[in-house]
Amino acid sequence: MTKGIGTMGEEKIVQKDDNFSGRLNILRASVLGANDGIISVAGVVIGVASATTNIWFIFLSGLSAILAGAFSMAGGEYVSVSTQKDTEEAAVKREKALLLTDSEKARRSLHNAYLKNGECETSAELLTRKAFLKSPVKAMVEEKYGIEYEEFVNPWHAAVSSFFAFTIGSIFPVITILLFPVTIRIPATVIVVGLALLMTGYISARLGSAPTRPAMRRNLVVGLLTMLVTYLVGQLFSV
Repeated sequence: MTKGIGTMGEEKIVQKDDNFSGRLNILRASVLGANDGIISVAGVVIGVASATTNIWFIFLSGLSAILAGAFSMAGGEYVSVSTQKDTEEAAVKREKALLLTDSEKARRSLHNAYLKNGECETSAELLTRKAFLKSPVKAMVEEKYGIEYEEFVNPWHAAVSSFFAFTIGSIFPVITILLFPVTIRIPATVIVVGLALLMTGYISARLGSAPTRPAMRRNLVVGLLTMLVTYLVGQLFSV
């Protein structure tokens, strides 16, 4: 959808992304899943590799971390988004009931919501009249609660994307630490994990229209600190 805006005698075309909110919800679950998979599993396998050179111990610890983390991430996203969806649906039902039982009160509540959101008295009145001519419930829900009407987040989408994102992210540290020789196993994993975190930070920032460098830096610092701590713990119990 495009919208013309006059500026200094010229018309600018502003592109409105109607699916931006939905895309961000899926992106959020995917990025969190991938980052958690990379960082947490890297911490586990590096900690174990720091304590022992037994490849089967390292493999089993990595596999356990992948399964536990992926299911935990998916379950957490499902519960969180389900709660959000229930809240959104309850808000819609509440506004529909208000409109049916007391339309004047519903009108005043929408008018006050416009005022609270920064509209002047005249503008709020015009917007309220327009909304009640077209879709009052939609306007009430969106203005009062900041919810996109009938665009509820699907908890299964968030859960599945988190599960697979975590699993895919965890592949980087596990494969690296299993394939490289024991003498360079840990340094190689740190390098690969660092590059993977820079990549996910860059992708998340680009898709979210945010600055890339801060996101990449945050991911890298958190990952390096996690691996350092687990490495030191592994050294304390090395066999």
